[in-house]
Amino acid sequence: MKTAKFITTAAIVAALYVVLSLITYTFSYLEIQCRIAEALCMTIFYTPAGIIGVVIGCFITNIIGGSPLDMIFGTAATLIAALLTYPIARTIRKKHGTVLKMKHALLIPIPTVLVNAIIIPFVLYFGFGVTSFANAESMIPVLLLLSLSVFIGEVISCYVFGPLFVLALNRVDKAVHFSE
Repeated sequence: MKTAKFITTAAIVAALYVVLSLITYTFSYLEIQCRIAEALCMTIFYTPAGIIGVVIGCFITNIIGGSPLDMIFGTAATLIAALLTYPIARTIRKKHGTVLKMKHALLIPIPTVLVNAIIIPFVLYFGFGVTSFANAESMIPVLLLLSLSVFIGEVISCYVFGPLFVLALNRVDKAVHFSE
């Protein structure tokens, strides 16, 4: 029973990730991106199935709209971020219970924001050929601007839309008890 619930939860998170990425396609890819689906990193607080869900969702999304490097390294960035998020989420859950308070919710997306701001600029540069950005045309300034752009998009995704997910997930968790 727990295995079926885990798989189902992971599949739902993955499906939500894909749907959110596709309905916001115009700003989920390339140099100025705000992939709202990244806010689903908040699901990791409620269940480890969130890890599998966001990684599979990211992979499917990158198959649909990415490059081969995005499928590999974009998905790897999501996996790394999710694995770094899990111990943070588990610690908060042990100390403060199953209802994620907003002050603690601010800690959950830190790995997602930082890992993506470090890895995704290289994916954009080498995988999508984004070799100029704004007025920059040499590699280091372009990568720095891409990093800043991805960072801002991740902050918007995780710190604007993330709390909305937390409000919804707190209600769902009370109803279905993810952790049981």
